[in-house]
Amino acid sequence: MAKMVTPYKDSSLGKKEQVAQMFDTISGNYDGLNRVISFGTDIKWRKKVLSIVQAKNPTTILDIATGTGDLAILLSKTKAEKIIGLDISVGMLEVGKKKIVQKKLDNRIEMILGDSENLPFEDNSIDAITVAFGIRNFENLEKGLSEIVRVLKPNGVFVILETSVPQKFPFKQGYQFYTSNILPLIGRLFSKDNSAYAYLSESASVFPFGEELNNILRKIGFIEVKALPQTFGVATIYSASKQ
Repeated sequence: MAKMVTPYKDSSLGKKEQVAQMFDTISGNYDGLNRVISFGTDIKWRKKVLSIVQAKNPTTILDIATGTGDLAILLSKTKAEKIIGLDISVGMLEVGKKKIVQKKLDNRIEMILGDSENLPFEDNSIDAITVAFGIRNFENLEKGLSEIVRVLKPNGVFVILETSVPQKFPFKQGYQFYTSNILPLIGRLFSKDNSAYAYLSESASVFPFGEELNNILRKIGFIEVKALPQTFGVATIYSASKQ
C-alpha cells in the first residue's frame, strides 16, 4: 500500500480532515485551475466516464468526492432519475450547488456532505458509482472501496478516473518534471493555499495505479476490473462491477 501523504505536514488533524480543509480553501478557484493544469483534457476524460456509465442505463448514480459537481452535472446526460454528489468539503459543495441551480438540474442532482468511508446508503442500492480525481484522497482506501462495493447493486458499474504515472520515455520524464516543478508553481500563483497543489502532485506520484489498483479492486470483491490509460498514461479510467 502507498505511503500516507497529507496536505499539511505540520497539522495534527487526520488526512480526512486535512483534505476537507484544503478543498474548502481552494474551492473558489478549483474549476478554473483544473482546466489550466490539465490543459482541458480532464473534460475529455470525464466524457469517457459518462459513456461507460451511460451504457449501463442506470436509474441511480452516486458521484463520490464530487467536488464542485463537474462529473455529476455531466452524468445528467444519462437517463438516471437521481444523481447524488457526495463530498467532505462544504466549500466545494457550495460551489457545486450554485452551478447545479444555474443549470436547472437541482430536481435531479442532490449534493450532500458525507464521508466516502461511511456511505449513508443501504446495501445494494446504487446502480452506478463514480469517483473522479478523489480516490487518492481517501484516508483508508480499502475501507472506502469496501463501502462502495457494499452499496453498489449487483451488476452495477463502478468507474474511477484518477491520475497515474506514464511509464514510457519521454512521457514519464516530462510528467515528472511537470508535476514536480510546474504544477506546484501554478498552484502557488493561482491559489492562496501553497500546500494544496504540492499535495495533489505528491499524492498522485505515490498512489497505486494500473494493475496494482486493479488487484486492490479485485481483493475488495469487484469483478470485471479494467484499466484504460488516457493521454500517454497521465490518467487512467478504471471500470469494475459487482457479482
